[in-house]
Amino acid sequence: MILHQFIDYETLRVIWWLLIGVLLIGFAITDGFDLGTGTLLPFVAKTDMERRIVINTVGPVWEGNQVWLIVAGGAIFAAWPPLYAVSFSGFYLAMFVILASLILRPVGFKYRSKRDSDTWRAAWDCALFIGGFVPALIFGVAMGNVLQGVPFRFNNDLRIFYEGSFFGLLNPFALLCGLLSVAMLVMHGGAWLALKTSGPVAERARGYGVIAALITIILFCLAGLWVWAGFGGYRITSPIDPTAASNPLLKTVVEESGAWFANYGSYPVLLLAPVFGFIGAAGAFIGLRARWEIATILSSALSIFGIISTVGVSMFPFILPSSLDPRSSLTVWDASSSHLTLFIMLVVTVIFIPLIVAYTSWVYHVLWGKVDEDTINDESGHAY
Repeated sequence: MILHQFIDYETLRVIWWLLIGVLLIGFAITDGFDLGTGTLLPFVAKTDMERRIVINTVGPVWEGNQVWLIVAGGAIFAAWPPLYAVSFSGFYLAMFVILASLILRPVGFKYRSKRDSDTWRAAWDCALFIGGFVPALIFGVAMGNVLQGVPFRFNNDLRIFYEGSFFGLLNPFALLCGLLSVAMLVMHGGAWLALKTSGPVAERARGYGVIAALITIILFCLAGLWVWAGFGGYRITSPIDPTAASNPLLKTVVEESGAWFANYGSYPVLLLAPVFGFIGAAGAFIGLRARWEIATILSSALSIFGIISTVGVSMFPFILPSSLDPRSSLTVWDASSSHLTLFIMLVVTVIFIPLIVAYTSWVYHVLWGKVDEDTINDESGHAY
């Protein structure tokens, strides 16, 4: 027996659907507080020293946190080639805006204190704000569009045709999801700053974090009601062969009211995903007010896990629905790489992901503690 056949094709596809979710959630939880901190920078820090304190809470860790996004992109390319092709071509301008914004972050860290000029530093502070706010917004907008369906189709030769536009992505529901994403990550950033700073910065971070937690609860609820009342979802109407070769055109799909809620009726345990989203945000709200620093950051992380998981379990087995031609929609069963490819990637992942998690945990252990003025003025010269 060939080694990769010990795990059947159907199971491997589900495993890789879960792993992509883990990578995206890992990015949102780790780099999420970096983005939230950047968004909060102009509001929680009033003096140059306070701004340097805020920047140095994320300065030593942002590069490691961003690895989750890079790994997720690589995994999508290798495990789900049609998904990579459609999303990275159809969302090309949106991806460009995200990458351009993310590039501002390391440049801002490196160059902000190179000149003793208030104007110079204010310009880079603005760049750091853009580097936090814009990706948080557009990631949420992208998720909103995925839930509605993306205007692409395949022809009979499986060539991809995308018929949308950048401004078409900025529809009302997608913008609501974008604002939810910003509120969620600002909540997470406020929890991080409450953990890593003290004094006026921490107090302001708690205040903004409390507001963001409330907004997260409200917008998450509104998004769910909008999905329920405003549009339905997609459902496969033809027989499903979860072990067949990948070809999206071998199925039939209909747009149907309530389709994104069907999985919860079939598997009530999945309701834990949205429940975690609400409970986590409520826990962050309470924790920020009660000054429970560790409980707060864990609660905000739980909320992120729940909100992103809600999107995934609501859509399963769909990965990227097509609003233009529902039959072209990409699902777990018809958009993956081969059986052997998924198995080899799984072996590599099982080896290296624990190493990454272990190293990341060690880094956070070494950097544990609050950032204050003494840290900034340390003679080592490592502070931004």
